[in-house]
Amino acid sequence: MSTETATISKRKSQIIWGLRILLSFMFLLSAVAKLYPSPYFAMTTFEIKQLVPMGFSETAAAYFSRTLIGCEFALGFLLLQPHFLKRLVIPVSFLMLLIFVIELSYEIATKGNSGNCGCFGTLLPMTPLEAIIKNIVAMGILGYLYKAIQENPAKKNFSFLMSITLASVLAIFMLGPIQPAKPIENQASRTVVVEDEEPITNNNGTTTNLQGTTTDPKSPATDPGKPVDGKDPKTNTADPVVEKVDEPTQKKSGFKSIFPDIDNDKKILCFFAPGCEHCKETAKELTQMKSQVSGFPDIRIAFMDEEPELIPAFFEFAGAKYTHTVLDIATFWKTVGNRDTPGVFYIWNGNIVKVYDGIEGNAFKAKEFKALIQKPWSEVK
Repeated sequence: MSTETATISKRKSQIIWGLRILLSFMFLLSAVAKLYPSPYFAMTTFEIKQLVPMGFSETAAAYFSRTLIGCEFALGFLLLQPHFLKRLVIPVSFLMLLIFVIELSYEIATKGNSGNCGCFGTLLPMTPLEAIIKNIVAMGILGYLYKAIQENPAKKNFSFLMSITLASVLAIFMLGPIQPAKPIENQASRTVVVEDEEPITNNNGTTTNLQGTTTDPKSPATDPGKPVDGKDPKTNTADPVVEKVDEPTQKKSGFKSIFPDIDNDKKILCFFAPGCEHCKETAKELTQMKSQVSGFPDIRIAFMDEEPELIPAFFEFAGAKYTHTVLDIATFWKTVGNRDTPGVFYIWNGNIVKVYDGIEGNAFKAKEFKALIQKPWSEVK
């Protein structure tokens, strides 16, 4: 073999190994990202937001997600070993990416190119189109490797491949064991009721409650049922005027199993994660707004059961404590629906008037919301 031929062969071998390492890293990163920031949280979120909408049952989604992540780990390792590399490992990798491309294409056709596809979990959010491009590039690399690599007849240890695959899948099941969902009625019993109507003492000695009514302790108390200036308010009016109530008819919001009083009068229902910075900022804005708006609706918060130990710090940052409950991750996402955190629902007599969610186009807008909650129903509807 000439020196030139040997050099070309060496460069080709380096390119092949470089591409194998790149693909291995991609599969391993995809698997690790689906476990971020914690295995149970990440996998449950992936199941509820990605697999269940595709038609999986919750039980099937739980097993499928763990098996899928385990297989991604296995392929990441197997692309770096020689056994059945050309005959089995590369074709299976190609087939997996092809299935992802078909599924993402269907998602774009039915829902549009929006949201996080979940390929890299919440660690590296990608739109479905970005994921398709990434997968097609990877499929092209696999096609090149399939043509360039020569099968080694001596490297055909199928037991080795199965051992790596089963060990990877088993490890994922151990990292994120399947947990049965708790009945929502049991979770509602974990509700912590906070009396958020405590008065705020002003610098001038007056007291302002959270509805905006100000009283001066030096002023004599007034009883609306007693005569004022010698006149009885009950008999002073010859023709009583019946005020028309400007509010919506009673409906069911669907959240009564979480907070039994949620459909009574005006309520603000928030879906927050205790460690979410955007959720904390939203709660702080609501607290500031509450002290500025007369008749501000009561706030109820449903926390995700991810880092619940951070709830006290959450309220400290928000500047007030509110009645809240903690929902397990699966129930939280099912209750929120096809939305993201922070979620803010403005509910009036069970009518869902306005919904904010996420940090993008439909994110919470304090100025808009402040104007909305002060409008009568005739203007809102």
